[in-house]
Amino acid sequence: MRTNPANYDLVAAPNLSAALALMAENPGGLLPIAGGTDVMVRFAAGTLASWKLLSIWNLPELRRIDVSADEIRIGAGSTYTDLRRHELIAREFPLLAQAAALTGGIANQNRGTLGGNIVNASPAADSLPALLAYEAELILVSARGERRVPYLDFHTGYKKMRLEAGELIRAICVRRCFSGYVSYARKIGGRNAQAISKACIAALGRVADGVIADVRIALGSVAPIPIRLRATEELLRRKHIDAELITAAGKAALAETQPIDDIRSTARYRAAVLSNLVREFLEILDAACVTNG
Repeated sequence: MRTNPANYDLVAAPNLSAALALMAENPGGLLPIAGGTDVMVRFAAGTLASWKLLSIWNLPELRRIDVSADEIRIGAGSTYTDLRRHELIAREFPLLAQAAALTGGIANQNRGTLGGNIVNASPAADSLPALLAYEAELILVSARGERRVPYLDFHTGYKKMRLEAGELIRAICVRRCFSGYVSYARKIGGRNAQAISKACIAALGRVADGVIADVRIALGSVAPIPIRLRATEELLRRKHIDAELITAAGKAALAETQPIDDIRSTARYRAAVLSNLVREFLEILDAACVTNG
């Protein structure tokens, strides 16, 4: 049943300092919202538990993308449209640009934010596997100060994360060290656009001297949280790509995941798709190696 909007209070912070002060004054009592795309879904379904909302939409401290020689720092309030249109992101971080383009429709891309996608903590979120593959770091901020944490360790369980009371994600940082990597991303859904994924993958690989020098494979919608296939990656490193390795990698990937039956798909289908996605990535990586000599 739809909730009555009159039951909710909304406070709009004029800047980041004010937002953090309000959160410190009301520990656990305010739900920060930016674009509001997921909040509105929960509101329409009558499942929005918090009655007091804090708007952090379009705060300039959160809506900026800074580039240095070593990394790119993406404000948590940056929208998917911001990511799609950023020239350096498209060139150096294509997995993130592609994830932004696959998330919802244009209206959702104009409002949805990268930070919001992270704290919403859906295992089916399109951008999160890309952040895992790039080994992003999060800058968390509160009235107490800032801290920097690896995104790899941020999600601890379904809808659970290492975000302390009064904290917001201020920025997402990614090192500029992926020149020469082959990138691969696929989203499997019920249709080509505006669909929640049944399974998705973001992968990076680099071949040197005929063997896999580095590889990162991240998946969504196949476990309670987005995951990196650590054991599969270790199996692949320092190996020459051949049919036997590709088959072994597909089996190793299945052993690391926990596909489930739900309204969007079955565990059996997800398992088959997962194996095929890993195989396809390795075939593309091998073809790129042959093409580039």
